[in-house]
Amino acid sequence: MFINMLMKTVAAGVLGAWTLSAASLYDIPLKDINGQATSLKAYQGKVLLLVNVASKCGYTRQYKPLEAVYLKYHHQGLEVLGFPSNDFGGQEPGTPEQIKQFCSSQFAVTFPLFEKLKVKGGADQHPLYAALTGQDSPFPGEVKWNFGKFLIGRDGKIVARFQSADEPDSAAVTKAIEAALAAK
Repeated sequence: MFINMLMKTVAAGVLGAWTLSAASLYDIPLKDINGQATSLKAYQGKVLLLVNVASKCGYTRQYKPLEAVYLKYHHQGLEVLGFPSNDFGGQEPGTPEQIKQFCSSQFAVTFPLFEKLKVKGGADQHPLYAALTGQDSPFPGEVKWNFGKFLIGRDGKIVARFQSADEPDSAAVTKAIEAALAAK
């Protein structure tokens, strides 16, 4: 296996570019919306849809289809995980309590939310988003706006990436979720 990875790396002419290990995503320290320490390890073996969210964005309406997708596929092993970020236009200025209240009262969100974090590149980018968007990611490149989506397979590998305009219940996102859920 190691030799095959090395040969692929050399063939691609990108020495030192290694596939992000599944364990590294699971091991990145996080805090939930209540400030409690956690990690993605709590969701290991499930399909994850990670979304950077904001309450004052043109895409905020996506909370509704995100919740619908969560309810539809949760029993099959999907977790939608919301990561509030104030990186784009200051569109998530709220406190954790305000974010929870907004999501609950406006969109009846029941999927897990996490502490506000930095998704944009730079010295203060959260390690989770550094891993999702970095050069070792299969889908490298900065998050461009709120409601960017990363689909993580049951094995912890990034299997798809969707932009803000990709609706959570669109055919493309649904097809990718269903394929990830079918992969055991």
